[in-house]
Amino acid sequence: MATNAQDIAVETPAALVERLARAARIAQGTLARMPSPAKAAALRLAAAALRRAEAAILAANAIDMANGEANGLTPALLDRLRLDPARVAGIADAVEQVAGLDDPVGQEIDRRERPNGLVLRRVRVPIGVIGIIYESRPNVTADAAVLCVRSGNAALLRGGTEAVHSNRAIHAALVAGLVEGGVPADAVQLVPTQDRAAVGAMLVAAGLIDMIVPRGGKSLVARVQADARVPVLAHLDGICHTFVHAAADPAMAEAIVLNAKMRRTGICGSMETLLIDATYPAAAALVAPLIEAGCEVRGDARARAIDPRIVPAADNDWDTEYLDAVLSVAVVDGLDSALAHIDRHSSRHTDAIVTADAEAAARFLNEVDSAIVMHNASSQFADGGEFGLGAEIGIATGRLHARGPVALEGLTTYKWLVEGNGQVRP
Repeated sequence: MATNAQDIAVETPAALVERLARAARIAQGTLARMPSPAKAAALRLAAAALRRAEAAILAANAIDMANGEANGLTPALLDRLRLDPARVAGIADAVEQVAGLDDPVGQEIDRRERPNGLVLRRVRVPIGVIGIIYESRPNVTADAAVLCVRSGNAALLRGGTEAVHSNRAIHAALVAGLVEGGVPADAVQLVPTQDRAAVGAMLVAAGLIDMIVPRGGKSLVARVQADARVPVLAHLDGICHTFVHAAADPAMAEAIVLNAKMRRTGICGSMETLLIDATYPAAAALVAPLIEAGCEVRGDARARAIDPRIVPAADNDWDTEYLDAVLSVAVVDGLDSALAHIDRHSSRHTDAIVTADAEAAARFLNEVDSAIVMHNASSQFADGGEFGLGAEIGIATGRLHARGPVALEGLTTYKWLVEGNGQVRP
């Protein structure tokens, strides 16, 4: 839906959100009727448009990066914000990957026939209009949009101020490609104001927006959960643990621990707490490479005995998502102690055990109540793409509707289709 600056200036945030959402609802009806091959073809055109727009996207991102540095964004936030040719290519590749995934819409979940002859089927259908509120990462503009389009949903995007120019450039390229492929422009809309009141208007737009997905820091997600009158698919902090069990293979443990923390410190799957079994024989070899790679390590009294460079941990370190080259380390007395620590401090995102003991691994996998639980793997794999789901809209840490990486199936609901031959209920 075309708007001009004068229209935006005189509209209240509530009126703006209502207008965008009503347009999205109409577009979603058209999108939901598009055949799966047509949606896939439109997404491939959107990927091509992103590649053609690389220079414009990088120029827009340079403005955001300069503003972010001037405004004192942390290195972790700047890393999330930064685009380069490889990252732009990665965004386009992710769009193409989603185009190649199976379309969940219309899939039959189950089928049953009742004794009276009624045939009941559950089939997947789009949720409708999805509002995505996010910070820092401009790739979310593309990831959220294409997942919504592939699953037959309209997207109403509200990105953070720090990425405003990047988001607009990515959105413009995406929509150009989608429209070329027959998708209504209003199926993917970027809220054209950074007024925080627009976020509040989205949160209370029950009946206009069907689900809100927040992507950002703890304060954003907490605000969304507290204020929303629309169902929320939430992702809280990623306080991810790796427990190195006494029976861990030392070479494997050292490689996993270093990767889990230092591959990229600013992502939600980055390890924030390392737990080391008190009887593990090579604790120093776990810690030294982290410190030598530039990681500040904070530990309890027993951890500090491992390496004199470990600084004391405060009580709140065990509940902190650093998103930076900082790590808390604790020494624990076996599996039960590790499980108790994780139960107290985990954000239910991703927790991992490194061990060659199959019984210990089975207990950990069964007893840790997180969206993702791993054995002998880096927590950095907590990603929809690595799970073979294509791009993800987020990693849900709650218990309802979807959990873990939320991709296409997580953006659908279902309806019952009932077929009879004249039955009436006695």
